Amino acid sequence: MSNQKINSILLLTARLTLFILFFPAGLDKMIHFSSTVAYINSVGLPFATIAAIGAIVIEIIGSILLLLGYKQRLVFPFFIIFTLLATLIFHNFWAFPVEMQKIQSLLFFKNLGVIGGMLALFVASKQIDYFSLDSFKRKKQP
Repeated sequence: MSNQKINSILLLTARLTLFILFFPAGLDKMIHFSSTVAYINSVGLPFATIAAIGAIVIEIIGSILLLLGYKQRLVFPFFIIFTLLATLIFHNFWAFPVEMQKIQSLLFFKNLGVIGGMLALFVASKQIDYFSLDSFKRKKQP
């Protein structure tokens, strides 16, 4: 098997892991919409309903687009900004009571790792990938 095929499998696997992380979270937010809005309100964010809709769109539609490898260079920046904001707003461990700081710090640093992975995939999205619609479209262009 060629290096390019192996790289394509690894890129698809990386996109799949992001899909597995974000798609169910978006579905959960949609199914429990009023709870999602209440949680966003609880941290004092304005326009909680709009924020909840935005999160659902990014997590559901965005994760499908990433899984398909479609418009990755457009979608990844939204995911990176979304994850960074969610990390700073909802997992600011330094502002939690001592008994909750450990779990919140784990979530905070886990999200930073996810952001790092998304940055790497953003860079890699320019290369040929047999399993992405972006690469398929590039190959078909005259």
